[in-house]
Amino acid sequence: MEFFVDLRSTYRLELRNLRSRTREKAEASATAKLADEGHLVRLWRRTVTSGDRPIVGLFRADSETELDSMIGAVPLYEWLDVSVTPLKSHANDPADATVPRRPEPRTTTSLPDPRLTKVYRLEATLGQPLDIGDVPGGHRRIVPLTGGRFTGPRINGQLLAGASADWQIGLPDGTTLGDIRYTLQTDAGDLLYVQSRGVRHGPAEVLARLGRGEKVDASEYTFRTSTQIETAAPDLEWLNKGVFISVGGRQAGAVIYETYLVG
Repeated sequence: MEFFVDLRSTYRLELRNLRSRTREKAEASATAKLADEGHLVRLWRRTVTSGDRPIVGLFRADSETELDSMIGAVPLYEWLDVSVTPLKSHANDPADATVPRRPEPRTTTSLPDPRLTKVYRLEATLGQPLDIGDVPGGHRRIVPLTGGRFTGPRINGQLLAGASADWQIGLPDGTTLGDIRYTLQTDAGDLLYVQSRGVRHGPAEVLARLGRGEKVDASEYTFRTSTQIETAAPDLEWLNKGVFISVGGRQAGAVIYETYLVG
């Protein structure tokens, strides 16, 4: 328990004359002992304009009886007028460890793992490639995307021919670097401009089969792109702010892109 104790001296001049240095040391020693034992928490003097300066203290004891015993052992106790006020904890006491606290802001250097949310799956047909030939970066081809449909949890629609193609570069080892730009129109009539940069690579034998137009499972090679989507549709503004990746799959005369929002 905690107690607020008011200690007022009743001695006068005659006591001051009797008060020796030895007695002062005894008072200091007793006070220090109470503090070391955890019974005396704080000690103050009241501010007064004249006369004696009463002492007030914050004490801890198991009971008021124990407190009386402790104060009774203090030097000069016989010349003290003691007033004790038992204290109880308050629900809003900031020093009370039992009071629920607002949690401290969490500070950590760890970062959240990214999450992928599918936006749409596009199945597009391909037209006859326009073979530009060997350029400083590799073998340039332009492969038109001639049509197709896309479906997703929130948007669906069609690919617009004439505004969609893959400006790709082929490398000597069979790797293909894609610069894929296409235009989608949702079923609500909104237009999306999509630009992806990616790479398709894998074992030489697998890439050779793809080059011959054979059917190859997408798990046998890697086809990934980073994707950006632009739109003027107010309801689809979230697409302009998103970071997207796509997983691709090549088929004979067609290509599939599954596009994901990175969260």
